[in-house]
Amino acid sequence: MQRGSTLEQLPLGADGQRVAIDNARKSLGTIILGKDEKISLSMACLLARGHLLIEDLPGLGKTMLAQALARVLGLSYQRIQFTSDLLPADIVGVSIFRQSDGEFKFQPGPVFAQLVLADEVNRATPKAQSALLEAMEEQQVSVDGQTHALPEPFFVVATQNPSDQIGTFPLPESQLDRFLMRLELGYPNEESERALITGRDRRQMLEEIEATLSPELVTELQEAVEKVHMSGPLVDYVQALVRFTRESPDIETGLSPRGSLALVAAAKAHAFILHHSGVFPDDVQAVFAAVAGHRLKPASGSSYRSPGELSRHVLDSVAIP
Repeated sequence: MQRGSTLEQLPLGADGQRVAIDNARKSLGTIILGKDEKISLSMACLLARGHLLIEDLPGLGKTMLAQALARVLGLSYQRIQFTSDLLPADIVGVSIFRQSDGEFKFQPGPVFAQLVLADEVNRATPKAQSALLEAMEEQQVSVDGQTHALPEPFFVVATQNPSDQIGTFPLPESQLDRFLMRLELGYPNEESERALITGRDRRQMLEEIEATLSPELVTELQEAVEKVHMSGPLVDYVQALVRFTRESPDIETGLSPRGSLALVAAAKAHAFILHHSGVFPDDVQAVFAAVAGHRLKPASGSSYRSPGELSRHVLDSVAIP
């Protein structure tokens, strides 16, 4: 599912990048109503070359957001429905013997797309879940001793239902750590829900939406994000946040160096999307819960139990430079 971009396939200047991002956010906002902050975080995650995990109750728009991202960004798209009987070969592909050639030929699986939706990822067994690990970390898969590169850009947007629901398998910490961000969409506000109820079907609108970006332009924006300036005091702030997570008696497992890198990358992408001249403290704070929440583990007896509470505790405890 790939649509032609409404922009020319040429490098954009700074003004063109701002226009492209604003158009993408506006298009996404017509499909996912009342969730501008979540849309910005989703785009920041993808432009930071990360992968996104969306955890929430069924029916709150997780799959719709992933499909809208693929449409608006102009990326090839595949959906993998994770079930208890899913096998790794169903994800990465398999070598098939072709009698006409007298040799095995690799048949790529659905993971060979620029945006892969791993729908209800925690309904599959850990063995099937682990098939995504190499793809997410190395942007390649290995089958029968051969390595196959995945498309560029490559994003995984995974959805999962709350772990207390029947038929779910908790994601191992090693796989959770592969996701740059974890988001919860939550219920829409009253105004947005009324617009959903009385407006057009969102699936029909999704079929009609035009791409505002393309794979080439997404890659260009990713490269621009890496060049966003982050001052020394902001680096000190990030290090202070990370250090607090490791020393706080309320937190059993603090942020790893990978978590530090994820926080910096996400803050740069957030600043870029909002057209800031560099990374501000507000950018770090805006992405902190999404980046750190699924990486922090509360200590036994801590009064902060949810990821949101724990993240807020960290932000409130560390002074802003």
